[in-house]
Amino acid sequence: MNTHQVQARLNAIAEPTRFRIVELLKDGPRSVGSIVDALGMGQPQVSRHLRLLAEEEVVDVEKQAQQRIYRLRPDSMRELDQWMRGFAVLWSGRMARLDEFLDTTEPGDPS
Repeated sequence: MNTHQVQARLNAIAEPTRFRIVELLKDGPRSVGSIVDALGMGQPQVSRHLRLLAEEEVVDVEKQAQQRIYRLRPDSMRELDQWMRGFAVLWSGRMARLDEFLDTTEPGDPS
């Protein structure tokens, strides 16, 4: 996944309402009506947010009779997770060096 895709997905998820939608969908697929009820918002507003999440490939939509069912796209979430793990490795190394420094520094030593 390229940097532009990562940024677009993170921007999509970062908006508070879309973040709440992602949180709702982590427990499993939901209909638009169920999402509307959970958020206490109007259906047109929720549909706009869902459309943006679908455009950024964060969610998939499936039509079942008169309903649209939304679910998280595991591959997209896995790609974001892999991207973020690169930073976890960076911070883990820095924290290990900090631990080493603190272990070699005497209490009260201003080094």
